[in-house]
Amino acid sequence: MISRRTLCAATAATTLARAPGARAQQRYPVSPVTLVTHSSPGGGSDIFLRELVRHLAPVMGTTFAVENLRGGSGAAAMAKVAKSPPNGSMFYATTPTYIQTTLLSKPEVGHDGLDPLAIVFLDPEVIYTRANSPFRTLADAVAHARSNPGRARWGAANPTSLERIALEQMKKKAGVQAAVVSHEGGGDLMINVLNGTLDFGIGEIQELRAQLEAGKVRLLGVVTDSRLADFPDVATAREQGVDVVVSKFRGLAGPKGMPDELAAQWEQALRAALASEAYRREYARESLIPVMMGRAEARAFTQRFVGEVTATLRELGVIR
Repeated sequence: MISRRTLCAATAATTLARAPGARAQQRYPVSPVTLVTHSSPGGGSDIFLRELVRHLAPVMGTTFAVENLRGGSGAAAMAKVAKSPPNGSMFYATTPTYIQTTLLSKPEVGHDGLDPLAIVFLDPEVIYTRANSPFRTLADAVAHARSNPGRARWGAANPTSLERIALEQMKKKAGVQAAVVSHEGGGDLMINVLNGTLDFGIGEIQELRAQLEAGKVRLLGVVTDSRLADFPDVATAREQGVDVVVSKFRGLAGPKGMPDELAAQWEQALRAALASEAYRREYARESLIPVMMGRAEARAFTQRFVGEVTATLRELGVIR
């Protein structure tokens, strides 16, 4: 869907090479800092932010609050952040959803109303189902959809999410009829997978970790170029006959007009947090790939991503 070249514009090897090391981190001049997400509690962006601030707060010497602001597939959250003062007090947790929401629904404030601050991680997508599901693999679920046209129900996050578009691609590539059911966030989606309303859902390891460890969900496939190191026995969608590959980024964006000095302070702090051994253990456990890009790189990355998403949506016939 999105080229590997774009998503790996900054690699893990170069990510941490510029970490500040012994250089002291200047105390951040604003407190508290609010990080806004459209994700519901327990969703991917919610978990990302809450884990990030645990390691970022001591580096920056300030306090953080995470706000879950649902509505309009991110439109409400984007508008709130875009209208906030550009003093470094409020940021939005970015994923491909904020780009797709802009392209598909024309909100009051779109991705271009925000200024990218950083791209922090790539986040592999996985297909999962409840533990007592009759499906053992993604190929099983696709075969069921093929033999039961219109009866299969697949779940994704909000209507304009990368996951939703990936499932639409999957339907097209597999030649099946299936209802793709959207949700406000990963937590809502998980409920409907666990209660059997959906055949399967698509999400990230960090959203699923607790249910995986409790033995309540099972992975059917990974929507990546190659298998995940933590789950080597789970085949890729491509290996199972569905040629779809998705990579998701996680980052931050703020209102336009924030001084470069504050953006530079954020970059320094994020690199320091990512380099800490405690945080390394946490994000490795969630299969997150650090690709730290500061403001200039994040702006360029976002512009390229917009172009590629636009091309994908046109290919699917969703936009002209």
